[in-house]
Amino acid sequence: MLIGIDANEANIPNRVGINMYAFHLLYALKNQKSKHQFVIYLKSPPLTDLPEISENWRYRVIPFPKLWTQTRLPFDLYFHSPRPDVFLSLTHYAPRFCPVPNVISIMDLGFLSFPEQFTVKDLRQLKSWTAYSVQNAAKILAISEYTKNDVIKFYHRKPDDVCITYLGYDKKIFYPHSDPNMLQKYGITKPYILFVSSLKPSKNVEGLITAFRKLPNSYQLVIVGKKAWMYDQIFKLVNDLQLKNRVIFTDYLPTAEVPILMSMSECFVLPSFHEGFALPAIEAMSCGTPVVVSNVANLPEIAGDAVIYIDPHNPKSIGDGINRAIGPKRASYVAAGLKRVKLFSWENCARQTLLCLQTATAKN
Repeated sequence: MLIGIDANEANIPNRVGINMYAFHLLYALKNQKSKHQFVIYLKSPPLTDLPEISENWRYRVIPFPKLWTQTRLPFDLYFHSPRPDVFLSLTHYAPRFCPVPNVISIMDLGFLSFPEQFTVKDLRQLKSWTAYSVQNAAKILAISEYTKNDVIKFYHRKPDDVCITYLGYDKKIFYPHSDPNMLQKYGITKPYILFVSSLKPSKNVEGLITAFRKLPNSYQLVIVGKKAWMYDQIFKLVNDLQLKNRVIFTDYLPTAEVPILMSMSECFVLPSFHEGFALPAIEAMSCGTPVVVSNVANLPEIAGDAVIYIDPHNPKSIGDGINRAIGPKRASYVAAGLKRVKLFSWENCARQTLLCLQTATAKN
């Protein structure tokens, strides 16, 4: 089978979220022992850290300035030979027109449940492009049962049309280890509480900061993540609460540095209003760190009984969760997390993805 893949989400520096999903899934697909051939479609030449060209793995670069997915990519799929047997989009934006079965990847549909957390422009595009992509897809990859149920609920697709492919984590990087020089590099002192994710409304960073102010002054709050959208209020709150000396913003960090900060933190907190998978929570568990997460969306499905759950709408609940994580039972949460992460791997994600692609071609 010749598999075409839109991998533009992986072909950027400073990867987060869906970019990391696309990057790791590409490597896992290439490492699968299969007879499939892969053509990776990109707008620009592949970055040096993407999988190398091989007998069954090649890149097709099609430069085009605007509306690549809506115009240039469909044109190529129709008229360039050989044509893929199936086309996989590592995002929920599929080619506007596609002559072969198309499979799309959906992380979450938070923009439908919480539209106020998005800019008007982004929301309009998300709703329009996702709707036609889901409607036209032969199969849909959902990264959790929760996301699958949302696809069925909002777009009325049949359950058999949606395949669940849980994400994995990089075992070579995310494991317990430390480096005191890393803390010095960013002006961090122990003990500290850690948050890792992009700065945007759904992550509830403001709720975390409000809860953190009640912790002893000896603690720092370290916030790792690049600015996404609608983040100004976060920095304003830190100033208003006079916490500038206790809250550290590192911005985006290289992936190799993140597990060090996770391993050395007292606990990891993700008080989101909505999540697709919450991969940083899994990565924190793998680093031997107690994890505090919201009791919403797919988080209970992914984290199981290995974490402490909080109400993201209640700063006191967030604070109580942090106190439990750093309290006398801390070691038990560490052990539970290290056990839980064994359920997740990129190898399994790739295997389930290939099965879904095969059923997509069989359906057509």
